[in-house]
Amino acid sequence: MDEAAKKLLDRLQNLCAKQECCSADMLQKALKALEFDRAAAQEVVAALVKDGYVDDARYAAAFAREKSSITGWGPIKIRYALAGKGIKGEIVDNALEEIDPGRADAKLRKLLENKWKTLREDPQGKLKLIKFALSRGYEYESIKTEIEEICR
Repeated sequence: MDEAAKKLLDRLQNLCAKQECCSADMLQKALKALEFDRAAAQEVVAALVKDGYVDDARYAAAFAREKSSITGWGPIKIRYALAGKGIKGEIVDNALEEIDPGRADAKLRKLLENKWKTLREDPQGKLKLIKFALSRGYEYESIKTEIEEICR
């Protein structure tokens, strides 16, 4: 590993120590910093993985928990976001299992209740509410159950 790659490795280790990162993001940062020298960038990422700074499974689990509980994303949107980061399907499935279904349902209900306040007078309010929840990545059956209770 040359001097530029070692400096980059040190910088990326500091970044990974502060926040969870996935290998795809680190590869992009390394490629950009090393002027698109793919071999050197892959070597840097391999060192990060070997030393435990980057772990896609750990990243995916943290991502899924954060997006579900804080941001209010549903499992479909989380799955697509993780797939977009190049994370393998089995890792994504395991990460989605880390989401507490009770908290996710409560988050969906709260989102729908807040949105329903603004749509109550709209003749197409229920349809808009369904579209809103679908855009957040929730499954139709979950949405339907919650909307039936909220819109009585």
